[in-house]
Amino acid sequence: MKPKYNLFSNAKYAFDGLKSMVKTEMAFRLELFFATLGILLSFALNITLQTQILLIITLFLILIMECVNSAIESSIDLFTQDYAKLAKIAKDCGSAAVLLCVLQAILCWGSC
Repeated sequence: MKPKYNLFSNAKYAFDGLKSMVKTEMAFRLELFFATLGILLSFALNITLQTQILLIITLFLILIMECVNSAIESSIDLFTQDYAKLAKIAKDCGSAAVLLCVLQAILCWGSC
């Protein structure tokens, strides 16, 4: 049975998810490190506030998509540890989404 909606409980679940990502996902830790560097760098650049916000959003999108990718992978692993073509496709698509976010961030950061 699903628990009743509670803002504080739901926030705790979100922070539990972030904690789990940091603890178990090396790619997330690496992306978080570079996102932190990028955010700090954005304050040193001579750019408008709007550009700075857009650049920071590109970094957050990578982190968001890595969380989604990990959720996809964990959900699939919950059902099967065996090789399944559809499971591979789902996992590969999640990884591709992360890659596309990284590429768009590189494009945005390279153009400023």
